[in-house]
Amino acid sequence: MASALRVRDRRSSRGIAWLAGGWSLFKGRPIAWIAMGTGWMAITLGLLVVPLVGGVVANLLQPVFFASFALAAAKQAAGGPVEVGDLFAGFQRPLKPLINLGAILLVAEIGIFALLALLGLPGLETKEGQGPNLAEFARQLQGREWILVVGVALTAVVKGALWFAPALLAFHELTTAHALRWSVYAALSNLGAMLVYGVALTLAFAVGILPWGLGLLVVIPVMLASTWAGYADVFEDEGEGEGETPTPA
Repeated sequence: MASALRVRDRRSSRGIAWLAGGWSLFKGRPIAWIAMGTGWMAITLGLLVVPLVGGVVANLLQPVFFASFALAAAKQAAGGPVEVGDLFAGFQRPLKPLINLGAILLVAEIGIFALLALLGLPGLETKEGQGPNLAEFARQLQGREWILVVGVALTAVVKGALWFAPALLAFHELTTAHALRWSVYAALSNLGAMLVYGVALTLAFAVGILPWGLGLLVVIPVMLASTWAGYADVFEDEGEGEGETPTPA
């Protein structure tokens, strides 16, 4: 695994290039990427329906899976084959830092939900044998939609700040704290590219949902592959760039 680290400043337009890089990887092995994306979603959703511990386990494992996607993308970019089994490549890396990252993300999500509850977000009422009462939730939310906007914004900030961390832990022998510091530093150094990437990804998901959601079979794998494209562009490009940022102390 690579040990040297440096962060490069990229133009805002590079955010589009990260998504395009994910698309290029997907086109090279579409069946494998669809299978990995579908397998990841099936495992995650399967865990979420397990009472009590399922949701916790699902959250803790997310960085491990995203490390797997980064490893698979890097292998493909180097000319190697991508297989469905690469979905579990992250489990061959040191698990403790990745699980710790999942725990940090889980605590952050709980904190955001707690804040939203304090701001007045209504709860989802459920009846035995029935799903959540979405109509009642929508009625209670009227006039307080801004709370959801706050929640989405805070979630985007947390996810964006830690976006590079799974790949960093996949390719470098780092502690969780060190990976977090690098990820936040890289995100701030490339804030424009991160924003453009986020907008482009949101639009891609919006388009993917339209044809009965079938487009998500493409959009989700492209997103998964693009996480490595962004990481490689910010951390691993050795060519001429717009300038190299000082490394964190």
